[in-house]
Amino acid sequence: MQHTNRGEQLEIVRSLDEMLEEAQRRGEPVLVAQLVRAAALARLITKGLAAEAEPLLDEMLAHTRRHGLALYRADAHALRGRRLVLAQQEDAALTEIARALAVLDDSSSPDMHMSRREWAKTQSSAFIDCWLVLNQLGVYEAAEEVIGRAHQAVRETAGPHEITLQLINRVKMLLGWGLRLERVDRHEEAGAKFGTAASMAVAVEAPFTESLFPRRVGVPAIDQVGVLAAALALAAPEAAHVERLQRLLSEPGYPHEQVIVAIALSRCLVAAGRRDEALKALHATRLNLEEDNSQPSMRLNLVRELARLEVEETGTTQAVSPLMEYANALEAELWSLRESQIATLHTRREHERLSAQHGAISQQALQDPLTGLPNRRALDEHLRTLSASATAQPLAVALVDLDGFKGVNDQHSHAEGDDVLRVVASTLRDALRGDDIVARYGGDEFVALLPGAPVSAAKQALGRAVVAVSSLPHHLSHGVTLSVGLVSLRPQERPDQVLSRADAAMYQAKRGGGNQVATAGPSPAETAPAWNETSAHPDPEPGAEEHP
Repeated sequence: MQHTNRGEQLEIVRSLDEMLEEAQRRGEPVLVAQLVRAAALARLITKGLAAEAEPLLDEMLAHTRRHGLALYRADAHALRGRRLVLAQQEDAALTEIARALAVLDDSSSPDMHMSRREWAKTQSSAFIDCWLVLNQLGVYEAAEEVIGRAHQAVRETAGPHEITLQLINRVKMLLGWGLRLERVDRHEEAGAKFGTAASMAVAVEAPFTESLFPRRVGVPAIDQVGVLAAALALAAPEAAHVERLQRLLSEPGYPHEQVIVAIALSRCLVAAGRRDEALKALHATRLNLEEDNSQPSMRLNLVRELARLEVEETGTTQAVSPLMEYANALEAELWSLRESQIATLHTRREHERLSAQHGAISQQALQDPLTGLPNRRALDEHLRTLSASATAQPLAVALVDLDGFKGVNDQHSHAEGDDVLRVVASTLRDALRGDDIVARYGGDEFVALLPGAPVSAAKQALGRAVVAVSSLPHHLSHGVTLSVGLVSLRPQERPDQVLSRADAAMYQAKRGGGNQVATAGPSPAETAPAWNETSAHPDPEPGAEEHP
């Protein structure tokens, strides 16, 4: 997407939004998480749309917490870190990466929603997104650890494309690290980083030919990927690299990669005695990336290279020398700040990990282990709280029972029955609003609390849940449907009383054949005919009150 024009980028964003809307109607948690991520990422890499990623990342965090998708939750924090780097909020970005890594540190077992292979690839992707931010911030020691864990996650299943991607990412990191070391006069260490990067650039040729990267058939990777060509040039600057680097610099690419290529080109031009051209290449790159904030450390590398060349061109004078001394002093201070960032990352990461462990222990007491929904104890607390809240009125209360569930256990197995409960719980949860509460009441029964929802609006929403469950593929639901009893909380009514009335309404739905919503109570709204998929359309009629 980075290499397409803006019109194509906007079309990709629109297409992803359409797919996300469709996935949200179907309610499959992992697919929704994947598409929310894709829609957010598309905006992050499309100029002018980064701010639009924020509500999507909020949605991704809420969705992944709700469904227990730990790896995607870590990825949401990593992408939020990327957004904060673009907004030049580097300290906040570091905090998000600490949160992401804390989640990943505690995610050693495959997620029940994914196959082992899919889980490994998702884990690696989350590590890569963390690595990107650490690399952007110039926190290379931590970046090296994270990219190593990304490789470890997929080492048994990695194909040529994954291997190529890992090697190219490592080359980028080593080159950025080497340039950063040069700024504090650690040239021997920098040379070692450049040498290792050059070796990796050679090693990438074999898997590159079988990878999915856009390429010209039969053309070596170093002639197609700027950072690979730059690695060879920075390890040994010479005129032989100039033509290749000039061509690669003119091609579209990520801003930080263009900086690396420009610096490599300038050094080769200087080696060829073409200092003026070297300065022009650096100035042009700086101008092209004037509005880019994606990698502040790399921008400083570019400015430093430009300043160094200009000083060498004019000769060291008494007027220039104090300026260079001042620049060197600032570099030393920035290096100390960088080391402080590493310490801060480790401290925040450990704090987030311990906080998560404490929260998990507390959460376990209020969470149903099978579905991840609130349990009976949590439901009682929510019901007491909402009953006492004026802003939650009217409060719709629904008791949901699965039709045909006993047959799943009898004809298949209890393990199959557990899978059905998970799928139905997820579908029911996704059919309602974010602030609605769905809890497992016991066995194959659930309770939904819809604060601020009149019965008419709640009935439409729960009707959509009935349709969503009945429309699930048979291999997921085994044909179960929902019978829903819906009531509205009365003034001064106790929780046990309102649940008893909802239970009575649910049996009314059962007697009507199931797969429907029935209401009970003295008000006209509550004694309306039962809703089902054959007697009424699930969408509200014109003028009807819609459940937000």
